[in-house]
Amino acid sequence: MICVEEEVVAYSGLPHAVCLPIPVQSHIKAMLKFSKLLHQKGFSITFVNTEFNHNRLLKSTSPDHHHFLSGGFSDNRFRFETIPDGLPPSDPDSTQDMPSVCDSAWKNMSVPFLQLLTKINDNGKEAGDGVVSPVTCLVADGFMSFAVGSAAQQLGIPLVSFFSTAASGVLALKQLRPLLEKGLVPLKGVDFTYLASTYLLILQY
Repeated sequence: MICVEEEVVAYSGLPHAVCLPIPVQSHIKAMLKFSKLLHQKGFSITFVNTEFNHNRLLKSTSPDHHHFLSGGFSDNRFRFETIPDGLPPSDPDSTQDMPSVCDSAWKNMSVPFLQLLTKINDNGKEAGDGVVSPVTCLVADGFMSFAVGSAAQQLGIPLVSFFSTAASGVLALKQLRPLLEKGLVPLKGVDFTYLASTYLLILQY
């Protein structure tokens, strides 16, 4: 927190949070609500969505409100940016396969996310019709924080994990490592290949 405050004073006097949800509808909605709360508290916000989900958002929104999704609010402190999810093009009217989306996000979104952060922090800090201050913190979905952790580390930006799951779910996740160390999970004789690999990936970070 002290680090964030020092960065803010050095640049614009306002903290700038880049918010990245995992590309799943309920998580996007929760992160968007949290981002709006941060904005109300004085943060500049860059909300990062996948190209697929952002296009769906545009399609479901009245054209009269597209400027909010393209350039941000009137004070230019709430902006939307997109990065690819690494999946081949799919039907824009269909819901993407969640395991495929999550797997691709974990494997393929780190590089474009780092490029986006670098672009925001580049010389001039110009974007659209206003000036964007350098990023002072990253707020990533708890299931995405390990995918963007390297970007945060490279740029020296504080990373905050945002869990939209219930408190009981967070407590359960915290027990995974002890359960794995004791050999109690994965359950013997049950095919949890995808889930087990997902949990192991989470535990690396």
